[in-house]
Amino acid sequence: MTKNGLILEGGGMRALFTAGILDVMMEEGVTFDGMVGVSAGATFGCNFKSRQPGRSLRYNLRFIGDSRYMGWRTLLKDGNLVSAEFSYHIMPTQLDVFDAETFAANPMEFYIVCTDVFTGKPVYKLLDKADYNGMEWLRASASMPIVSTPVQVDGRTLLDGGIADSIPLRFLQEKGYGRNIVILTQPKGFKKKRTKLMPAFHLFTRRYPAIVRAMSRRHIMYNEQLDYLEQQEREGNILLIYPPEPLPIGRTEQNEKKMRHIYALGREMGVRRLEEIKAFLTEAKNENK
Repeated sequence: MTKNGLILEGGGMRALFTAGILDVMMEEGVTFDGMVGVSAGATFGCNFKSRQPGRSLRYNLRFIGDSRYMGWRTLLKDGNLVSAEFSYHIMPTQLDVFDAETFAANPMEFYIVCTDVFTGKPVYKLLDKADYNGMEWLRASASMPIVSTPVQVDGRTLLDGGIADSIPLRFLQEKGYGRNIVILTQPKGFKKKRTKLMPAFHLFTRRYPAIVRAMSRRHIMYNEQLDYLEQQEREGNILLIYPPEPLPIGRTEQNEKKMRHIYALGREMGVRRLEEIKAFLTEAKNENK
């Protein structure tokens, strides 16, 4: 049986582009057998499983400039640019409620990717509950090094999944997903360069040399994954969706005009590619007959 999957890379606020596409698909009743999200692809993508269109943009706009949510004041207070307690446990349970019941009832498999700080290797978690523990896994997937403290969950010490596996297509294929849609937050032709922040990684993450090593070669890993995407696209195994141009927003930038613009670009792309998306998924269903 050919299963269809959805792969969402991260990118911080660039992932509002992804959120726009996901909202269009939700509104149009598009579903998948499974999905995997990395970093912001996980924290925004979880709303696809809980069937809550508009939520990713809504809470990010609502809490612009709120030091309880995200900012340098938060970083200085508890070592996390994005607040651990408010963003992952107070806001989703009290202020912009995450539908944990629908999330759990949705049969779609939802995997997230984190990075083990001691090995530098990816850790994949099947997330079927959005309880406190599940939210800690989501927090771990999006905990960027230098501006986040490692997350302790289920006996592991974890950071951002994009460090070790930025575009986990191979992972989902190994799980039996033969037809996949991949949403990127960088335009076609993008190639990652070695980060200029290596001196900072050596300084701030020296307790975790595996993370330093992983970051030093992350551009190599990422570009190899892009090459694999191109191959899989040529073979007809994936449908690749990416922004038409570099998205003009920083990873943690809280600018309402830019955030609305990035989200609108995603919705526009979702509408433009909707029939192609439906046709691709229909082909997958037909292969199972």
